[in-house]
Amino acid sequence: MNQAPLELAKPTLIASAVDRAGFDIGWDHAHHGLVPPAELLHPGTPVCHGWTAAKAVFGCRTLSASRRTRLWLQLRLLAWRRGLAFDTQQVTPNYLGQIEVDLCPIRRVPLGGAAGQADAAVVERLNPQAGYAAGNLATMSAAVAAAREGIDCQQAVRQARLAEQTGAPVRGLGAAAWWRLAALLALATPLPFAEVARLPLAVLPPNRVRLLNAAQGLQALVTQMFAAPGWSARCRNFAQWLPEHTLRHDFNLFIGAMAPRALEAASHPGGPRAGLEDAWLQERVQRRWQHFVLSLGEDATACLLERAAGAPVAGKRVLCHAPEQATEGWALPPPRPPLPLARSRGILMPHGARLLKPARPPSSRPGTIPPPGVPTTHA
Repeated sequence: MNQAPLELAKPTLIASAVDRAGFDIGWDHAHHGLVPPAELLHPGTPVCHGWTAAKAVFGCRTLSASRRTRLWLQLRLLAWRRGLAFDTQQVTPNYLGQIEVDLCPIRRVPLGGAAGQADAAVVERLNPQAGYAAGNLATMSAAVAAAREGIDCQQAVRQARLAEQTGAPVRGLGAAAWWRLAALLALATPLPFAEVARLPLAVLPPNRVRLLNAAQGLQALVTQMFAAPGWSARCRNFAQWLPEHTLRHDFNLFIGAMAPRALEAASHPGGPRAGLEDAWLQERVQRRWQHFVLSLGEDATACLLERAAGAPVAGKRVLCHAPEQATEGWALPPPRPPLPLARSRGILMPHGARLLKPARPPSSRPGTIPPPGVPTTHA
C-alpha cells in the first residue's frame, strides 16, 4: 500500500506546556472523529498540529464521541484558551457524568435546552482561583453561570444581602438563590473558620465536590442525618461524641431548632432536599448552629468531622482526603497570609441574624488533633 509522507510539527512547536495541551486537544478531537473549531485549524497552531498528526495515525479508525466526550473536549478547549489548568487524569467524560444533575442547584429549575439558553446545563469551576479539577466542578444553569461571572463567595454574600434589602432580584437571582450560590462557592474555597461558621448551608454539596472547610463539612453531615427516617437516634449518637456536656446541650438546642424544619421538609414543594436547604435560611436555626460550632472551635470541629465521616449517614458515602491531596491538580496560586478576624467579622450572615461570639474557649488544644481530611460526597 502506498502511503504519502506527512509533515508534522517540529518538537520545538510543542515544547511548552500550553502548546502540549493544545496538541493533545487536537489529537483527541481527531481520535474521536471530531473537528476542532475552524479558527484553531490554521497551520502552525498546536491544536492543528495535534489534529493533523492524529488524523495520520488513526485515519478512519476513530472512537465514538458521546455527549460527555464532546463536553469534555469543549471544557478542555475553554481552559486552554483561558490559560487555565485542566486535570485530564481525573476530569474525564465518566467524571462529568457523575456530576450531572437534573435540576439547577441554585435556581431549582430543570436543566435542558440548547447551548446559550438560560436553562442549559453548564459545568463551572467553584473556586475561581483553581483550574478544572476534580472536586472543583459543579453543574448549574447557564443563567446562574452568567450571573456569577467575576463573583466569588464573599461577593455572592453581598449580592444576597442586597437582594434581601431591596426585595428585588440582583443579576436575575433572588436572595435565596444568592445564598445558595454563596454556599456552593464556599464549599471549594478555603475560608477563615469564623466566616464559614456563619454561612448558612443553603445548598447541600453536589456529588464529588470536595469540602475544604471543616465547619461546612460538619454542617453537611448533620443535615444529612435528617434526610431519612431514624434521624432522632442518629442525632443522639452524634451528641455522644461531643467532649463536653455543655457542647451536647448546645447541639441539642440546635437540633430543637432544626427538627421542625426537617419534619416540614417532607412536604416541601421542591422536595425534601430543598426543604432541608431552606431550613438553614431560618434565623433560629442559623443562630443555634453558630453558637454550637463557634463554641466547639476549629480543631475540635475538624476532629469531630473526621470521626463522623466514618459512619454511614442517610445512605451517603463520604470520603476524607488527606490535606495535601484535597487540592491536587487544582493549580492554586501560593496561599496568602490569613486576614485578621476583625476585617472579616460578621460578613457571612443571613439577613436579620445576630452575630454571636463563642460562649467559651474552644474545647480542643492546638497541636493535639491530626490534620483533618477533606470530605467528598458521593451519591
